[in-house]
Amino acid sequence: MLTAEQIVAAQKANIETLFALTNKAFEGVEKLVELNVQATKAALSESANSTQALLSVKDAQELLTLQASLFQPLAEKTVAYSRHLYDIASGTGTEFGKAAEAQAADAQKKFNAFVDNAAKNAPAGSETAVAVMKSAISASNNALESVQKAVKQATEMAEANFNTVTTQAVNATKATAKKR
Repeated sequence: MLTAEQIVAAQKANIETLFALTNKAFEGVEKLVELNVQATKAALSESANSTQALLSVKDAQELLTLQASLFQPLAEKTVAYSRHLYDIASGTGTEFGKAAEAQAADAQKKFNAFVDNAAKNAPAGSETAVAVMKSAISASNNALESVQKAVKQATEMAEANFNTVTTQAVNATKATAKKR
């Protein structure tokens, strides 16, 4: 049976977790806003420089050369922006994942304690039912751990794929720029 102190402690812990996650979410938004401000400033500056360069072009060959010289840095900056965006989202998501795992582990621990307490106070002759219940809890704990491992592996694989695609995009851009 839960006591009033246990309920208050659980509510306090939940509120602290909520505020910590809210702060992490705001940090992620702040980083995103900062990234977008920096990207916008850089884009405006580069746009002005590119316009000046375009206005000074004298012939078609010079225009093609200028286009090629502008394309590679733009692609690299787009890849870098995407990488920063991914890092912000990934970092914030990781914090939320850690909090969820901690909450799940705590809830699991409390539930196991509740089951153990109930088993101790179970009437005589109910040992089989208690054993079945403990076995079911153990199976569900194992399933939860398997799901958590699968999610971590999928996340790691997605990050590796993102890094591969990013590298290939930069290399393809460089190769295209060299051909011109």
